[in-house]
Amino acid sequence: MSEFDLIRIGVVSISDRASSGAYEDKGIPALKDWLVRAVRNPVEWHERLIPDEQAGIRTALLELVDELHCDLVLTTGGTGPAPRDVTPEATLAVADKVMPGFGEQMRQVSLAFVPTAILSRQVAVVRGRALIINLPGQPKSIAETLQGLPDRTPPVHGIFAAVPYCIDLIGGAYIETFDAVCKAFRPKAAQRPPRP
Repeated sequence: MSEFDLIRIGVVSISDRASSGAYEDKGIPALKDWLVRAVRNPVEWHERLIPDEQAGIRTALLELVDELHCDLVLTTGGTGPAPRDVTPEATLAVADKVMPGFGEQMRQVSLAFVPTAILSRQVAVVRGRALIINLPGQPKSIAETLQGLPDRTPPVHGIFAAVPYCIDLIGGAYIETFDAVCKAFRPKAAQRPPRP
């Protein structure tokens, strides 16, 4: 048995073409690859590959949070301005609270590379004891927004450093990270003793 809390993570790739088999999904592998390198906890994974349909996205999010009790749900895809991009609307429809800082910071990271980052509509919300975050669709952008750009001057913070403490505050599992990939930030009073 692990000394770390078990965490349940939902990873959702939203793409008409990948979900129909027209091409290989790269979203779920990119999400899992980064999280496996960043998180020290044992993870129970729940994966969904679904089309850009608001009702289907909403149903998947409700199942992952309300039935499977995920602590964290990360989506990729469907956040642009095109008519079929409805991930933010589906996410907001299941929200108890909106967490605008996550979307603001994701756009800030992406603006270091492309001016079209302002077209992204990623949102993050709390539902019950779960945090749901919409991430970009490109694997490279997923890693950049989660980890940030620590080598930039000044450094640009990624969003994942704030995720563990957010989940603490809403009553979820205690997530611990590998500092070399992403150092989770918690106030001293919220920290458990460090593990070897």
